[in-house]
Amino acid sequence: VGTLIAALDYANKIFLPIIDISMFYARAQGSLSAGERIFSLIDEALDVKDADTATDFESIKGAIQFEQVDFYYNKDQAIMKDFNLSIKAGESIALVGATGEGKSTIANLVARFYEPKAGSLKIDGFDYKTKTLKSLRKQLGMVLQTPHLFMGTIRDNIRYAKKDASDAEIIATLNLVGANHFIARLEEEVGEEGENLSMGEKQLISFARAILPNPKILIMDEATSSIDTITEAKIQQSIQQMLENRTAIIIAHRLSTIKNCDRILVIQKGNIIEDGSHQALMQKKGTYYNLYTKQLRAEMVS
Repeated sequence: VGTLIAALDYANKIFLPIIDISMFYARAQGSLSAGERIFSLIDEALDVKDADTATDFESIKGAIQFEQVDFYYNKDQAIMKDFNLSIKAGESIALVGATGEGKSTIANLVARFYEPKAGSLKIDGFDYKTKTLKSLRKQLGMVLQTPHLFMGTIRDNIRYAKKDASDAEIIATLNLVGANHFIARLEEEVGEEGENLSMGEKQLISFARAILPNPKILIMDEATSSIDTITEAKIQQSIQQMLENRTAIIIAHRLSTIKNCDRILVIQKGNIIEDGSHQALMQKKGTYYNLYTKQLRAEMVS
């Protein structure tokens, strides 16, 4: 019996390292293929980059001008053709329309994730291609439909937008966005991808992160569509404060959330077909009126 046990033990000691080696080899192969994809992405040429003569934006006021802008993702399918839009500094603009009509493209062009194929986009009278990306994005805040949080504390995630922010600045920002219940929880770990928080809590943190650097241009792309109605109501109470003294571009399918914007633009096939305040567009009884009343009836039924 003793010899048999010894033989089995020796067999384990011989074969376990062989199994480990085969597993390590499989992991190494997977790592190599993943690394190849990562390095190919890093080596990808940048479509949007600073010109050699680019200078920094100083303090941005927030006036935005689209002048005869053409844009496409595929040459055979134009998204915008001879597009013109003037936004005053401090003005809040809502973009509404069906999916795929060009709303997010307008926001992406302002954030300079893409650049016009023809025409120009000016900020405070300067073609932003003559300015540096960093100086633009330091003064621009963006809140997306799906918030992304990093491993770390709530404080770390908010401070990500401004590394030298003090606790007093963070607390003031949380009060501004209606998230003061986070003040006592700044040391709380959010977990991977914010798994320890609800969707509404994650979105409130992303609002605070966007507002902390005091951006002069704020873009909200369906920022409240993935949260519950109670949290949305809390955010709506604070949105007017957040938009004060800022140029805001808001994309929303819930039309009830944009009634207080200075202007509402109805976008169709990359063109502005209606432009005005909520009251003016409702009196016009055009596309916006039809969208709003249809959505209102659907909400009443549900």
